[in-house]
Parts: sequence; C-alpha cells; structure tokens
Amino acid sequence: MLTTSELAEYLGVQAQAIYDLRADGRGPSGIRVGRELRYRISDVRRWLDRMHEADPAMMRSGGGR
Repeated sequence: MLTTSELAEYLGVQAQAIYDLRADGRGPSGIRVGRELRYRISDVRRWLDRMHEADPAMMRSGGGR
C-alpha cells in the first residue's frame, strides 16, 4: 500500500494533486488506516487504466506513468 506522498512520487506529481483529484471525485480509491490515507497498488493501476481509457492524451502529457 502507498501513502499519498508515495503515490504522488510514483505519478510524478505533487501530493496536493492527489488530494485535488480525490476532492473532485476523479482520484484513486483510498483506504483510511488510522489517520492516514493509503492506496492499494491494484486500485491505483485500475484507476490509471480508467483514466487512460477516458482520456489517452492526458496520460501522454504526464498525468501518469
């Protein structure tokens, strides 16, 4: 499982971008572990696949790796 910071680093974005995507309902599913938000790698991959299907150009412009 990844923290928000780890996910942001993996995607090459700032952590705030992850929070913003989630606030807009467009981010990956997360799980609360105590006070922390964690992301399953399988959920992140599924989310990236959905994002790519919805907008392939976004993925090429640096929205994911």
